[in-house]
Amino acid sequence: MTGSNESCEGLVSIRDFVRWGATRFNEAGLFFGHGSDNALDESLHLVFQVLQLPWDLPDSYLDSRLTHRERDKLANLIEERAASRKPLAYLVNQAWFCDMPFYVDERVLVPRSPIAELILQQFQPWLGDVEVSRVLDLCSGSGCIGIATSHAFPESQVDLLDISEDALEVANINIDRHELWGRVQAIKSDLFEFFDALPERPRYQLILSNPPYVDAEDMSDMPEEFTHEPELGLAAGDDGLDFARSILAQAGDFLDEQGLLVLEVGNSQWALQDEYPEVPFVWPDFEKGGHGVLVLSAEDCRKYQSLFKNRLKAL
Repeated sequence: MTGSNESCEGLVSIRDFVRWGATRFNEAGLFFGHGSDNALDESLHLVFQVLQLPWDLPDSYLDSRLTHRERDKLANLIEERAASRKPLAYLVNQAWFCDMPFYVDERVLVPRSPIAELILQQFQPWLGDVEVSRVLDLCSGSGCIGIATSHAFPESQVDLLDISEDALEVANINIDRHELWGRVQAIKSDLFEFFDALPERPRYQLILSNPPYVDAEDMSDMPEEFTHEPELGLAAGDDGLDFARSILAQAGDFLDEQGLLVLEVGNSQWALQDEYPEVPFVWPDFEKGGHGVLVLSAEDCRKYQSLFKNRLKAL
């Protein structure tokens, strides 16, 4: 190995490259917030995805010797991750969400929503025995939330709505990758705007949304890794609630009688609670980490809808 790969000369096995990658990432002082939270896991994800290995690979295989081509490819990507600070998912064009692989590039955010845990639990206990036939993924980006939910409810129709044509192109790649033609469709829309032209409003059992929710202060302090993501998918005004307010004001019009709104607001959770102290938002705890996701029933969406609309108009 030559050039940028001289620093890893002598490394021959999978285990060697996982260890060396972790060392390089720690040396570079990288930030981990796109699927892993430490250098060792980040290196393991890179090595396993590049080599197309299963996550449950027996430990004995870690001592397998790599070909020169594999070693060069790994060395180059490890060095690129350390030097560019570009999220790993963009380097390998893949991210895992709900144990499913999704194509991603810099047109969309890297999937990392704690909503994944709720999908795997089929939104219990809040959904109860409601039969899910229609799902809306609002501000869908790569489509990972809606597509994963379509697997959790295999009889459902899923609409992916996003204002970004670039994001919709990525979502269509993932619809194709998961062979969901006819069940999942990607539609250009500014929040619920698309439905204004329809003769009748659709009703959903689930409206799921991970909209932009980063406030101005957090936007100015973000680690460099996040600057590779589209700002359109992150920034949400001074308090991070620009999109959440609009979604709360309209969701009740599109939910079935027993439906649920699941809305992620991240660190803007506290600003939202301060603004609507009278609303009984449910904030699930997540075993795998994460916070700032609210659950609100259709009944409460409609009960407090005038409040949501009035607060929105007052701004």
